[in-house]
Amino acid sequence: MKLGVLLFEEFELLDVFGPLEMLGQVDNLSIELISKNAGPVYSAQGPATITQKDFRDSTEYQIILIPGGIGTRKEVHNFIMIDWIARKAKSANYITSVCTGSALLAKAGILNGKKATTNKLAFSWACSQSEQTDWVAKARWVQDANIFTSSGVSAGIDMALALIKEIWGEMKANEIADRAEYKWNQNPDIDPFAIKYGLT
Repeated sequence: MKLGVLLFEEFELLDVFGPLEMLGQVDNLSIELISKNAGPVYSAQGPATITQKDFRDSTEYQIILIPGGIGTRKEVHNFIMIDWIARKAKSANYITSVCTGSALLAKAGILNGKKATTNKLAFSWACSQSEQTDWVAKARWVQDANIFTSSGVSAGIDMALALIKEIWGEMKANEIADRAEYKWNQNPDIDPFAIKYGLT
C-alpha cells in the first residue's frame, strides 16, 4: 500500500509529520512526498522537506494526505495542484486532509455532498471554498465513507489513528499511540476548540 503526501510552500509541519509518525509504524505502507517540482519545500515554520516525486509522476496511491497551513490560502488558486488532487483522489482508497487541507479537497470538488471539518480558527475561510460541502463545526475529525478530514494541526494525529483503526484495526492503533506515549482522543465529537472559537 502506498501513501502519497502533498507538500506545498508554507505547509504546516505537524499537519504532515504528526500523522506520518503514526502511519509510518504500520506494516506494508510506503510513504512518498510529492510537490509540483520535486525537491525542497519550505514549511510555514521554516524548515524545508525534500519531496521525491513531482506532479508528472504517474504513481497511484491507495491513501493521499493533504496538509494545511497558511500556504493553502494561495494554493486554492493553483489549478495545477487542484487538478492533481482531483486526479489522485479518483484512484485512492482513502482521501485524508489535516487542518485547512480540506479547503483544497473542497476546491477540487472531492467534498461535494460530503461531511467534512477543518481548522476551527480558519473555519469560515475554509467553508467559503465550497457551498456543496456539509461542514461540521464541532468535530475533532470527520469520516464520510473513505474521506477523513481533521480539525486543526494536532487533530491530524487523532485522525491518522482513526484511519489506522479503520484499515489495520483498533489494536494496532492503540499499540502505535501507546508506543508514541500519545493520549489518543478516540471520540471525534470531543472538540473544545469549536467552543473556544465560538462555532457552537
